[in-house]
Amino acid sequence: MAYAYDDQNIFAKILRGEIPNKTVLETEHSLAFLDIYPQAPIHILVIPKGAYVCFDHFAQEASDAEIIDYTRAVGEVCKMQGVEEGGWRLIANAGEAAIQDVPHLHVHILAGRPLGPMLPKV
Repeated sequence: MAYAYDDQNIFAKILRGEIPNKTVLETEHSLAFLDIYPQAPIHILVIPKGAYVCFDHFAQEASDAEIIDYTRAVGEVCKMQGVEEGGWRLIANAGEAAIQDVPHLHVHILAGRPLGPMLPKV
């Protein structure tokens, strides 16, 4: 599948310094920052600096260095926040049906309270 990246999305603007953020961690290939509408006491977004729409786009086209850096950035943020002890959730939405609001790969790290089930049981 071909991916069309929109360089006017909010995360691209954050990466260019056009919109401020509250940075938690910055590495060569990744940026982690506080979510402006937190859904839990700890709610941090981690994005790659490259122009990737979603996780499968990233997995297929990112360099090994980008993939390693991004994976380790997520781990480092979790360590910095001390979420290992109480539990945490990692969410990455992809596409319209999953309600991906920003077409730039991002994961949500959520922790600090009981998070309940992922989806209602049917």
